[in-house]
Amino acid sequence: MAPHILQDRVVVVTGASGGVGRAVVRELGAKGAKVALVARGAVGLGAAAVDVGAAGGIGQVYEADVADYEQVRKAAERIEAELGPIDVWINAAFSSVSARFTDISPEEYERTTAVTYLGYVWGTRVALDLMRPRNRGTIVQTGSALAHRSVPLRSAYCGAEHAIRGFTESLRTELLAERSGIRVTTVQLPAMNAPRLGWTPSEPGGRPRPKPPVHQPEVAARGIVHAAAHPERKEYWVGAGTTAVLLAQRVAPALVDHYLARTAGRAQQSEEQPAGDAANLWEPVEEVPGHGDDSGHRHPHARSLQLWLSQHRRAVLLTLAAGGAVAAAAVTRKSSP
Repeated sequence: MAPHILQDRVVVVTGASGGVGRAVVRELGAKGAKVALVARGAVGLGAAAVDVGAAGGIGQVYEADVADYEQVRKAAERIEAELGPIDVWINAAFSSVSARFTDISPEEYERTTAVTYLGYVWGTRVALDLMRPRNRGTIVQTGSALAHRSVPLRSAYCGAEHAIRGFTESLRTELLAERSGIRVTTVQLPAMNAPRLGWTPSEPGGRPRPKPPVHQPEVAARGIVHAAAHPERKEYWVGAGTTAVLLAQRVAPALVDHYLARTAGRAQQSEEQPAGDAANLWEPVEEVPGHGDDSGHRHPHARSLQLWLSQHRRAVLLTLAAGGAVAAAAVTRKSSP
């Protein structure tokens, strides 16, 4: 079997201790990568590093708060000294607050923005500083459909996601203008069955949950790792829900506003009460995240046909074109005298 393109490559993943980030490092381990795991929580990081080794890769832990530029820079310098030059940097760390805008304190809003938005900015800046002298490397931004379409009760997170999209587009055009060999791509995800939904401060009335359809983190991980290996595309969409949201936003954004106003608030809260204060906004939750249903939905999707189509877009388009040509030829023959 031919080696995978990421085998023996040094790949940094922020937010690696749980949720999507942890699924990504497992997938990278299966590809034989050298994975640098960056997050705050030592327990979750250690467990994730074990996952990487069990999957066939090399996992090494680097504790850092991505909202702090100096911590990210020092972690990256250690990674290059211990594992080698960084080939791929995947930003996947985030934090969130589930509440109405006016119920979120200024401190909570600022912290969410610092982790989710500035965490991506600092990670990208550090990666670029190290990759630029070599004129090669890949940066993957783990995004969300909410970067294009905001929903109620997620104003801090949605604002940060929109900022990430704007920042990344600006950076990408700068790299294109200078004909850089560094590639930047984004993977927009659907609602995920991720433990971090249980780690967000929420308003009274029930535990926060994502708006369905909900996918398992492994679906996102496959899309993110594929993007890391094939960064030529500007953006990848994962999940039919992402496609539906983004297309609806393009066609009728005002109607989507009214629809979400009526339905999204209820859809994003379960009747289950939060079990204590497990918010990871200020401090890491020192637990080993499991892989149960943490979303409040009974059957998260384990596969995505849309992701498969996205990964094989060229072959699909060629097949459709060939089928169209055959059909056109058949019609021509039938109509000929």
